[in-house]
Amino acid sequence: MGIIITLLILWAILSVLGFAVKGLMWLAIICIILFVATAVFGFIRRKASGS
Repeated sequence: MGIIITLLILWAILSVLGFAVKGLMWLAIICIILFVATAVFGFIRRKASGS
């Protein structure tokens, strides 16, 4: 679960960086998609383990 949280924090930081730098808008979009995918994966994995 620690890796999931670390990835979520990383995606959030990179997406903010992408929005802050005008030329890196593509980075923000990719990071938002990865953030949502990681959150869904973590939620499904948590439900499957019964926690």
